[in-house]
Amino acid sequence: MRSHIPVRAYGSRHHNHSSWFAWLANKTAHLTGRPATFLLATAVVILWAVTGPLFGYSDTWQLVINTGTTIITFLMVFLIQATQNRDTEALQLKLDELILATQAARNDKVCIEEEDEQEIEAAKSEVRRRAAH
Repeated sequence: MRSHIPVRAYGSRHHNHSSWFAWLANKTAHLTGRPATFLLATAVVILWAVTGPLFGYSDTWQLVINTGTTIITFLMVFLIQATQNRDTEALQLKLDELILATQAARNDKVCIEEEDEQEIEAAKSEVRRRAAH
């Protein structure tokens, strides 16, 4: 039996992002996760490798790929982390909403991700204990 719960169909292009960074992080994550982007990066590496003999495998030739990949990796870490933080927070909010909407559910675990490690470990032990019964 299907539920008739309304689901809002919002994609990333429908959101009004609160900052240019959020927009950039989401757009970059979307574009870099595509097969075409991977193929482009692979083509750049192949092109670089093929030009090795042309440049005599010089230090400058090696420095180009090392510097380029280091800069891209450094910047991507921050953009990917921002996107991951946003996705994790959205997922936690959805789970919290499900807990609150389920009448039989215990709501003492809502927002537990904000507690310290000891509290989370105690909650994990309790849930495992309850699951064993």
